[in-house]
Amino acid sequence: MAGYSEPNENHVTSGDNSESPENESEVSIDALARKVQESLSLAKRHKFWETQPVGQFNELGDTSLPEGPIEQPTPLSEVKQEPYNLPSPYEWITCDIDSEEVCAEVYNLLTNNYVEDDENMFRFNYSKEFLRWALRPPGYFRSWHIGVRVKSSKKLVAFITGIPARIRVRNTVVLMAEVNFLCVHKKLRSKRLAPVMIKEVTRRVHLENIWQAAYTAGVVLPTPVTTCQYWHRSLNPKKLIEVGFSRLGARMTMSRTIKLYKLSDQTATPGFRKMEPHDVPAVTRLLRNYLQQFAVAPDFDVDDVEHWLLPKEDVVESYMVESSETHEITDFCSFYSLPSSILGNQNHSVLKAAYSYYNVSTKTPLLQLMSDALIVAKKKDFDVFNALDVMHNETFLKELKFGPGDGKLHYYLYNYRLKHVLRSSELGLVLL
Repeated sequence: MAGYSEPNENHVTSGDNSESPENESEVSIDALARKVQESLSLAKRHKFWETQPVGQFNELGDTSLPEGPIEQPTPLSEVKQEPYNLPSPYEWITCDIDSEEVCAEVYNLLTNNYVEDDENMFRFNYSKEFLRWALRPPGYFRSWHIGVRVKSSKKLVAFITGIPARIRVRNTVVLMAEVNFLCVHKKLRSKRLAPVMIKEVTRRVHLENIWQAAYTAGVVLPTPVTTCQYWHRSLNPKKLIEVGFSRLGARMTMSRTIKLYKLSDQTATPGFRKMEPHDVPAVTRLLRNYLQQFAVAPDFDVDDVEHWLLPKEDVVESYMVESSETHEITDFCSFYSLPSSILGNQNHSVLKAAYSYYNVSTKTPLLQLMSDALIVAKKKDFDVFNALDVMHNETFLKELKFGPGDGKLHYYLYNYRLKHVLRSSELGLVLL
């Protein structure tokens, strides 16, 4: 699930995809961890994770442990066949995201109860189109879209999801689940729903004979495979400052700030254009070839590229560079759209944020490619452009006037051990 990070100059969002079942009273893993940390010793804090097949802190540096699965799969016949018990007023439902009615219920639950920043100024506002995109990749399991209703009123009060993904870890492609969107209604956060929901999604993943997962969190749990940082680039600095998302720098005026972040009106790269359906095979080849150099990366095929990267209005934007002579696709950039509701501001209600997704540079310098990406994002009225320091992103961040956030994003693998912690630049995976 996504969380918030406090940048040095800006106040913006970052993402994470997991929640510790140690205490379900908060949805944001950052806030949850802070509460738990205040009241519990380190040993107690990681009690849950010490029972799980994840890398443990006491194993760090122990190169005798093999890379790969920590526990072997159990026979499918031994996986619990019945759902876990919920408190008596509640019942499980499988959410049909295709249904307009169900999608509206999920949208309303997330819009009103999902992650907020510490000062309660911003809350993620996933659109219905975004949810359908995020939850229905090729081969998705509807049974992994899990809701909890109140039996009497039929009101949806909690939600958690998983999607299947092929993730390559070094030379091995592993079928994994990505768990996301854990959300419990604000009024029910003392009911111990979240731990049961996490167990239930794990059970349903196991029923499909999948035993590994990838997830992210804003806090340190046992044990990150890598730690990344969010960087933020102002596109509409005046609005960002007005809503308290950014602050004016020392000795800076508003007009100087606006001038500092001003972008060209036109993209600079010849042959830079929007991706179209007929480009899918070429983009797939380009992306597969590029991702080979990273230790952990998705194993995308043409169906995945069509789903995740073909442009969808207000969801995902993809651009490429086509050579005028050879018509070869040489470069590619993409970003997805994740707005936030602005809480309690009279003049602005929505903050439009673009998140860097997958970028491949072979002929066009990455700096120039991403400068063009900023220009098209600005033209589409985005207020801020966010990027993690994964892959080769660190080569353009400072130059293009991104500022570092001070929130970290930790990546985890469930039931899969890596011998060494990766540098963020060795990671080729972006989780929503």
